[in-house]
Amino acid sequence: MNFLTIGHRGVMGVEPENTLRSFVAADRAGLDVIELDLHLSKDGALVVMHDADVDRTTDGTGPIADKTLAELRALDAGRGERIPTFEEVLDAVRAPLQAEIKDTAAARALAEVLHRRDLVARVEVLSFHDEAVAEIARLVPGVRTALVASRYGPDVVDRAVAVGAATLVLNIRRLTLEVVEKARKANLRIIGWVVNTQDHLRLVRALQLDGATTDYPDIKRTGRFTA
Repeated sequence: MNFLTIGHRGVMGVEPENTLRSFVAADRAGLDVIELDLHLSKDGALVVMHDADVDRTTDGTGPIADKTLAELRALDAGRGERIPTFEEVLDAVRAPLQAEIKDTAAARALAEVLHRRDLVARVEVLSFHDEAVAEIARLVPGVRTALVASRYGPDVVDRAVAVGAATLVLNIRRLTLEVVEKARKANLRIIGWVVNTQDHLRLVRALQLDGATTDYPDIKRTGRFTA
């Protein structure tokens, strides 16, 4: 199986995260997959941003859910970039996408786009929330899903199986051989995040993970030669 390199919010180590500039740079760098985060605006637009509020990554303040798409568009998301919608990202890059949803409301909005644009083959849906993974699987039969976890134990495998996820996306700083072996017995893929150094890359290759989520495009080049 090929080792996947996944661009974290595009290539957030070198470009403003979750912007079209970042996603296009990831696409041009040849990363296998691009990861992004989804929230709903006040008026129901599916917008791409990691945090629930705009304070950290823009020149604005306050929750995304309290702002219309037009209000979000007025903000600077870094280097003059604007907060993109999910469909703008779909049109701007050619790579497969990992779309992380924060709640079941975003799952329903995403499901509508996946159906309308026939994206089951291109988009894998991720979430930290078991119920959001289960909801998108219910709404879009056949969609590939992954459970994300930062603080976890071996029970994360049971959680993934329970909601029908085919993949675990796990914080490598807590990853153990016990978790890896249990996941393999359950026929789950494992992606490690965030892999930004050669030591981290050697770790995920030594554990024979299926891929690495990275902030930097160089991992794509070096990953081919790291045993």
